[in-house]
Amino acid sequence: MTAYLVRRLITAAIVVLGVTVITFVLLHIVSPSPGRVVLGLRASLQAVATWNRQHGYDSPIWVQYWHYLDQNLHGNLGFSYKLNESVNTLFAQNAGRSALLSGSALVLALVVAIPLGIFQAVKRNTPGDYVLTSGAFITYSMPTFFLGLILIEIFALDLNWLPSEASQSQSVLGVIQQANWMILPVVTLAAVQVASFSRYMRSSAIDTLAQDYIRVAKAKGLSQRMILTRHLLRNACLPIVTLVGLSIPSLLAGNLITENVFNYKGMGVLFFNSLSNEDYPVLLAYSLVAGVLTVIGNLVADVSLGLADPRIRLK
Repeated sequence: MTAYLVRRLITAAIVVLGVTVITFVLLHIVSPSPGRVVLGLRASLQAVATWNRQHGYDSPIWVQYWHYLDQNLHGNLGFSYKLNESVNTLFAQNAGRSALLSGSALVLALVVAIPLGIFQAVKRNTPGDYVLTSGAFITYSMPTFFLGLILIEIFALDLNWLPSEASQSQSVLGVIQQANWMILPVVTLAAVQVASFSRYMRSSAIDTLAQDYIRVAKAKGLSQRMILTRHLLRNACLPIVTLVGLSIPSLLAGNLITENVFNYKGMGVLFFNSLSNEDYPVLLAYSLVAGVLTVIGNLVADVSLGLADPRIRLK
């Protein structure tokens, strides 16, 4: 197990390093002169050149990358010249709200998808299974922003049951206290995950139901409830363990869309605004965080799968 973890950590570090290189080069190509972006189009060439020299942007690109990597290793994600604030502070102000949205959506997706997938497996090839499968395919193929707009139209504008935007509180506690404002954003973000998780859960449960130990349990006269909860659930959930880790990047991308649709001040809105304003340091930091979360998600999925399944031996 120790050797496996060491290998995975080394691989993770290499992947994160590759993400920083690719992102840095691409953003440098798109915005070769940060001074022009910060000072504006009317700034003189001399002023732009002076600003770039003062902030090290006149150095060769590999020198700029080395400084960028060095400051990240020291926990400094940079400084947003557009917002006149450190990126660390901006992330600290917004990360909690985004984590709350993503975490709530993930929990809701698991709570709904696992029993739904088992139900479809037990009732496979029945009208109920066909209806749920069709609904899953439709939801999975639907763009997140379109689903959000449909929910706003139905539940906020037509029925007037829920607010059309998310909570505008600046604190996580304030968002929690306005839970009804978060129903539509959470459901929107969770819907695609439910469609994906339930399909994998259905397939895994069908395979598990065909195993010999399930037949033996049935032959012993155990109730269906006991068979499902004590013999099927743990083994059938193994693919979901992997999917939970791999879903972290998709939740991050979903935040980007969902937060903008529901005007929810989080990391997604921060990234969108930074992209519109060509806020170079924020874009770099966000890409780095996304890469790190992706690597962590894969690592957690691999290790959790090994711990959950005693048949797997990690060496």
